[in-house]
Formats: sequence, C-alpha cells, structure tokens
Amino acid sequence: MGLNLDEQKAVDRFRQNVVEPSMSSLVILDFWAEWCGPCKALAPVLEKVAAEYAEKGVVLAKINVDEEQFIAAQFQVKSIPTVYAMFQGQPVADLTGARTESQLKQMLDQILGQLPIQAGGEGGANARAEQDVSQFVAMGEEVLEGGDAERAAGIFAQVVEMAPDNAAAQSGLVRSLTAAGHVEQAQAALDAARHNPAIAEDPALAAAASAIELASNRVDDSELAGLRDDAQANPEDMDKQFSFAEAAFAAGARDEAADTLLAMVKRDREWNDSAARAKLLQIFEAVGLEDEWVVSTRRRLSRILFG
Repeated sequence: MGLNLDEQKAVDRFRQNVVEPSMSSLVILDFWAEWCGPCKALAPVLEKVAAEYAEKGVVLAKINVDEEQFIAAQFQVKSIPTVYAMFQGQPVADLTGARTESQLKQMLDQILGQLPIQAGGEGGANARAEQDVSQFVAMGEEVLEGGDAERAAGIFAQVVEMAPDNAAAQSGLVRSLTAAGHVEQAQAALDAARHNPAIAEDPALAAAASAIELASNRVDDSELAGLRDDAQANPEDMDKQFSFAEAAFAAGARDEAADTLLAMVKRDREWNDSAARAKLLQIFEAVGLEDEWVVSTRRRLSRILFG
C-alpha cells in the first residue's frame, strides 16, 4: 500500500475501532482535539445520544486529530469538530451540522430508516449490547482520568441506566461523583449498587467505597496549607506526614500524597502497622489498578520495598 510503519498502524487501529464495528452498526465518527472548545461542548451530546441509540445499533468512535493525523488527512478534515456517520466502512452522512441532541437524533432516525442495520438475533444483540457498554465504560474511565469528573459521571450514569448490573459502570459513577465533590450523591449511588444482588460483592464496588472513604479527609485550602506546613517543618513526625498525605489526596493533590507516603514507607515501613503502605494500596484501589499514575507509583513502591 506504500505506507510507512506508523501509517499502517494508524490504518489498523482505524479498521479495528471504526471499520469493523461499522459492518453491522452505524458508527458516529467524531474528529476532535484536546484544545478544541467546541469539540468538548459537543462531546457530551454525542455520548448521550449514542448511549440512548445503542440498542438501535449506534456506536461512537472518536479520532483525536493530533494523535491520528494520517487518518484525519484521509478524511480531508479541515476543521473540528467534524462528525460523520459510517456504515460498512464508508461515510454515509455528515453529522457535523447537528450540534444539539434533537438535531442529532433527527438525523440518526433518518439514516437508520434507510440502512440495513443488523439485529443479529438475540445472541448477537446481547453481544453487541455488551460491547457498547464496555465501550462507554472505557470512555468514562478515560474522561475521569483526564480530570473531567462531572462529564465522566454523566457518561457512567447513562451506562448504569442501560446496564444496572454492570459493576464497572456503577463503580465509575461512584468514583466520578466523589471526584467531582458530590460525596453524598456518591454514597447514595454506592448504597443503591450494593442493594443489587447481582453486583453487591463485586470488587469494583470496594474500589468505589475506598474512593468515598478517602474523600472524607477533604479539608479546605487553608487547612491543607497548614497541614503541608506542619509536615514540611516536622519531617520526622510520621503522624503529621500521614495527616497531610490523606488531606492532599482528598484535595486532588495525589502526587504530593504519594510522595509523602512513599517517603514514610522508605523511612519506616512498619510504622503504625504499615499504615503508609496500606494507605497507598487503598489509593491505588480507588484510582484504578490499570491507571497509568497508579502503575508508575506502584513501581516506585516496589523499588522501595524490594529494591
């Protein structure tokens, strides 16, 4: 095909994420970028409608034009957001002009009425539904990791409505609400999930509970500054170090919290029944064991413990 290695990898990703799903589903293909304000305004609309139309065979795929410049060039993307409807590997409509929920739904209804979207029988429909749920859970986790907890909570709420027995979605909703500062709502969501016998004992809910517990240490900015000053002035005082680390993580300063706890483990790993190490493990569970920050911090902890 005359493509270099990076271009071939880009084509393979596009085939897997867009072309293959479009063989039996209608794919909303969203070209966007982190720096694009209108893209961020449109994203919740696309996510909400795609979630509502999942049972009709609609899925959402996103292309970051900065990361996938070759693919964007193939579609001759001149401005963003640019949004296409894809079916069987081909663009069948330009959805860029649909900027509201009602406009997008109207266009999708027209397109779906003209295309042979495969129902796939009960088994195929269930498999596709599971794929759709997994896609939105992954999207919610990505948004949460990016720091937009409010938007992540909206995505997870949509997924929970579609699939109330999905523990990952329930956990994501609780953790997102907690990160956004809505701790009471998070606790209510956790309580509701624990009353669902299908997922009550799922480890994902334990991670959500850890997030709420860690958030209970949240203090205002002046108190956090005071705890930071005390910790810096008394580096040998483990109680002051621990108090600051708890408050720092609750305030969103997870790097400071981790640095402080790692220093405590290095200084005295047995202090207070290994409380610093236990707190780090609780943080890892709450953030998510696959999170890049967690993976990096766990390596640092391992080097201290076993290096």
